[in-house]
Amino acid sequence: MKWIIDKEFSACFGHRVHNQRLDTRFTENGDGCLACRHLHGHQMIIKVFLESTNIDENDMVTDFKHLGWFKQFIDDVIDHKFMMDIKDPLFKDELPLLSTPEMLIKMPEGYWVPNLTAIRNYCDLTVKDGINTEAEAQAIFEKYEGMVIVDFVPTSERLTEWLFGIVKDKMKDLKGVKVNAVEYWETPKSHSRYEG
Repeated sequence: MKWIIDKEFSACFGHRVHNQRLDTRFTENGDGCLACRHLHGHQMIIKVFLESTNIDENDMVTDFKHLGWFKQFIDDVIDHKFMMDIKDPLFKDELPLLSTPEMLIKMPEGYWVPNLTAIRNYCDLTVKDGINTEAEAQAIFEKYEGMVIVDFVPTSERLTEWLFGIVKDKMKDLKGVKVNAVEYWETPKSHSRYEG
C-alpha cells in the first residue's frame, strides 16, 4: 500500500526543438512542417508526484509546502525565459556574447545562465563607443537576461526528465518520501510523464 500526492505548477517559457524530424506517413495530409524548429513558446503545466508507504505524524505523505522551493525555482529559472540547447546550431548566431566560457555561469541544477555582469559591461561599452543607443544596449541585455541554457534539446520528454532529477535530488533527504513522477503539459492536449 502507498499514498501518492501531487502538486501542480505553471509557467510561460520559450524554446526550440532544433533536431525535430517527422515521418510524414503519420502526419495529417503528409504535413512536413517542422514548426517546433521555430522559436516559440508555451504555457506549461508541471505536476510533481510524491509517494510514501507511510503517512507522517500529520497524517500526510508530506506537507505541500515542502515543494515551495520548486515553485520558486520555476518562477526564477523558467517562467518568462527562453530555454536553448547549447548544441543548437543557432546558438552562436542567437547568443554571440556567450561564445566564451566566462560568459556563462553553471548552476547546480544542470543549466547555465549568462554572466549578466559581463553582459552589462559589454552593453555599457557599446553605448560609450557609440555602437548602440542606450535603448539598443538595454534590449541586448534583456535578451540575455531572459536566457536559460541547457545541454539537451528542450523537448517535453527531456524537460520532464530534467525536472524529475531536480526534484529527486532536492527531496532525497525528506524522510519516507520518494519522487514518483513528474508530468509536463506543453499544451492542454500534449503531455509527457517521467517516472523514476
